[in-house]
Amino acid sequence: MAEISNRPPPRPLTLRDVSEASGVSEMTVSRVLRNRGDVSPTTREKVLAAAKRLGYVPNKIAGALASSRVNLVAVIIPSLSNMVFPEVLMGINAVLDETDLQPVVGVTQYSPEREEKVLYQMLSWRPSGVIIAGLEHTEPAMAMLRSAGCPVVQIMDVDGDPVDAMVGISHRRAGRKMAQAILEAGYTRIGFLGTKMPLDHRARKRFEGFTEVLAKAGLEIADREFYEGGSALTKGREMTAAMLDRTPDLDFLYYSNDMIGAGGLLYCLEKGIDVPGKVGLAGFNGVELIGGLPKRLATMDACRVEIGEEAARIIATRAEDGATGSGESVVLTPKLELGETLARNGQGPVDPV
Repeated sequence: MAEISNRPPPRPLTLRDVSEASGVSEMTVSRVLRNRGDVSPTTREKVLAAAKRLGYVPNKIAGALASSRVNLVAVIIPSLSNMVFPEVLMGINAVLDETDLQPVVGVTQYSPEREEKVLYQMLSWRPSGVIIAGLEHTEPAMAMLRSAGCPVVQIMDVDGDPVDAMVGISHRRAGRKMAQAILEAGYTRIGFLGTKMPLDHRARKRFEGFTEVLAKAGLEIADREFYEGGSALTKGREMTAAMLDRTPDLDFLYYSNDMIGAGGLLYCLEKGIDVPGKVGLAGFNGVELIGGLPKRLATMDACRVEIGEEAARIIATRAEDGATGSGESVVLTPKLELGETLARNGQGPVDPV
């Protein structure tokens, strides 16, 4: 039987504890910990050493009562299992790590209703900034973003109008660029495999740009296959098998992301299908995983780390300058990588569309 301790719970440390441990006044301790006022290097070192020894953590909420803001940056993303967003977080953290700002992450699981709840909870803490994925949100979420009272940076996409600032790539342009490469390689019977739209707005915009170029060439998507839930190799294999069984004369498969594209490639190689001779393949995102495949999958780098870095820079600069909004727009250019699955005619990289 487990023993039950009757010891009282530990009380939170206060400025007085640090004051008594360092032998200086509470006011001096406050100045040191807030990095304010004129304090001698010796006294500063004594206070910081005492605080570290005690394990004292300043009460940020108390400080926020005076400033109305805490040094937190709300980062709202749809998924942590999707390889894209951890790399965005790496970029955000790399920049904010050099400041007093701390990112706090909320995950929406691609649900607009959950996004509203996450945004509401995060804004209730009065963060110093908001970084949120996408330009499309529900009306309540948009209203909250417009009245947030702090810098708001919408990331990943620039095909639309932001509430404040935006950082990302043009997904329509990315779709057009991939379609041009596929057509220049000589493929004409093209199938599309991706997430259910229109909830995946960025995939939808790539699809729109993609089909726009095909239409100008007098072509249409010959077949399409959609799925729900997270991306996975297994889903890519299953979708590819279903599509090639249904439409065996396809000569190219365009996947909305690299994970399902990798699954499709593994299926084709297992079945002895000549890639890219009989069937060409391409994904999107340029994730590190595809470097370990038997063949390098054609893809497009979505500038994930750079997006995180640029978004964090906007927040950090505004927080330092005290600016409330200047509508920055940072448009990054993704790089097309033909790999070994999009080279039937042996052409090199195509020019940007």
